[in-house]
Amino acid sequence: MNVHQSISGAPVEEEAFFLMSNLRPKDTGLPMVVWISHRGHARHHARVKVCRTPGDRIDIDDLAVVGIRPAPTLIEGPLDSASLKLVQRWITLNEATLIGYWDGELSTGDMFQNLKRI
Repeated sequence: MNVHQSISGAPVEEEAFFLMSNLRPKDTGLPMVVWISHRGHARHHARVKVCRTPGDRIDIDDLAVVGIRPAPTLIEGPLDSASLKLVQRWITLNEATLIGYWDGELSTGDMFQNLKRI
């Protein structure tokens, strides 16, 4: 097994998406899908992945990464200013829920119940 494959043989990044919860526009009020996850074995701080394509489309090849703390900040990938501002507003509104989920203190069901739409 090389360092870029998981035990299942799938690329690590691809398998990581199966461990994430995808939140569609109807869940968040955002115009695009975002992904959130538990910390798991991550070596980075809490973040969300944002599909740059509007709508319910789930395209893991067209995304940006936005960090949650200390303030919502674009970490990777391009994201237009208007979309970034909306995502930052949504993260700020849901910071406690996102961090609780990241830290494993909230189940997926609890996270959905606590999530606020913008």
